[in-house]
Amino acid sequence: MRFLTPPATDLTYSDVFLVPSRSTITSRLDVDLSSGDGTGTTIPLVVANMTAVSGKRMAETVARRGGLAILPQDIPLKVLGAVTEWVKMRDTLFETPLTMSPADIVVDAVHLMTKRAHNAVVVVEDGVFVGLVRGADCEGVDRFSSLASVMRSKALTIDATPFDAIRARADAGTMTAAEAKAETDLALRGAFAILDSAGTDFAPVVRDGHVLGALTRTGALRSTIYQPAVDATGRLRIGVAVGINGDVSAKAAALLEYGVDALVVDTAHGHQNKMLDALRAVRGLNPAVPVAAGNVVSAAGVRDLVEAGADILKVGVGPGAMCTTRMMTAVGRPQFSAVLECSTAAAELGAHVWADGGVRYPRDVALALAAGASQVMIGSWFAGTFESPGDLQVDADGRRYKESFGMASARAVQNRTSGDQAFERARKGLFEEGISTSKMYLDPARPGVEDLLDMITAGLRSSFTYAGASSLEAFRSNAIVGVQSAAGYEEGRPLPQSW
Repeated sequence: MRFLTPPATDLTYSDVFLVPSRSTITSRLDVDLSSGDGTGTTIPLVVANMTAVSGKRMAETVARRGGLAILPQDIPLKVLGAVTEWVKMRDTLFETPLTMSPADIVVDAVHLMTKRAHNAVVVVEDGVFVGLVRGADCEGVDRFSSLASVMRSKALTIDATPFDAIRARADAGTMTAAEAKAETDLALRGAFAILDSAGTDFAPVVRDGHVLGALTRTGALRSTIYQPAVDATGRLRIGVAVGINGDVSAKAAALLEYGVDALVVDTAHGHQNKMLDALRAVRGLNPAVPVAAGNVVSAAGVRDLVEAGADILKVGVGPGAMCTTRMMTAVGRPQFSAVLECSTAAAELGAHVWADGGVRYPRDVALALAAGASQVMIGSWFAGTFESPGDLQVDADGRRYKESFGMASARAVQNRTSGDQAFERARKGLFEEGISTSKMYLDPARPGVEDLLDMITAGLRSSFTYAGASSLEAFRSNAIVGVQSAAGYEEGRPLPQSW
């Protein structure tokens, strides 16, 4: 990228804008959003390793749409292994439905439905479909009634046979990947037509009566646009974070044995000797997956971490919505300039950077990529979605929300130090650099993470076409960036009502 005029200060995303260039791109769908940093993602988005954001449901959903979720370091090792295995077993095309038995009760179904955008429970016996329960079916009935008494036994199902046939031919090598994609898209169009003509937006996918997954009208559309992020065996990808304390090598070795697709060596201040030692320990395992490390905001930090073994640098100190580091310590750096300097240094060493934090709008994601990031890490923005791990709550005004908290907050420190003695835990709790609780409201128009992925990638695809770029590499090369005043930024904001 190049500046219209050289900046006089470090810059945030709000300080800059992109200038359009001559373009030969005729369709936004001609744009390739693959990251190219070895993680295998087909969209340049990573879910941050925050306890209130990244879990198995988030990891599955984002990977199916081409991104990568990083599980946080404060989860027990055995649980990380179980979640990794669970995600790897998910279907790459169909959603994982909520399943319950006919003997289960309505109140439990109502509670679980809030964890899915489609608001449905599939009722099964020994894996065989016997009925469907939607939210409307649970209204005005005894909450302790059995699902058998309210389920729709004649609900529509989608036959998996056409998709099975395509997969079998692709696995046998009798069709190319492009041919398989084209035929899958045709099958998805057919499934969409079935759902549309039946006047429903959800149906279980079955093979010989056994439930394999679920498909929605919007999900069918999305699957013709997105490509899942899969490993060499065709399974969904997932990453896991490790800290810099304890036996880093042993934990990393266990995670690699579980089959994780990326390791993130993570601490708030990445440019320190303990991080370098942890990186060397991980690199000593000769991992066959990318190793990310951070956080840093300077070229010097990039060089030291790459020398110690990092393939990818996490860039960002203080820009996150839950982070109070800059107000508490005065330490940090405006994110656009941090990403620009770090990505330039990383490129010289054959490494990559993830822009971690500070994005509020799709424009910010585009600017991070223009500055040289291979991917953008998102945390709090995704906390207020159906797929984040927290329980869905409702405030006094009826607005739905989930709680989020920073990973350097007292709440997060308490989780990470649960094995310490009470005195040590209490003393560590005195030092906090993050918000311990915050309400992240679900956007009524975009309550699921896939809705946010649609919005972000639509903006990115359009940004690429404005820059005349069909790939991330070309976008970085073509981007022209200008510096603007606060009034310039305000001018670009849409008006919620007329003036």
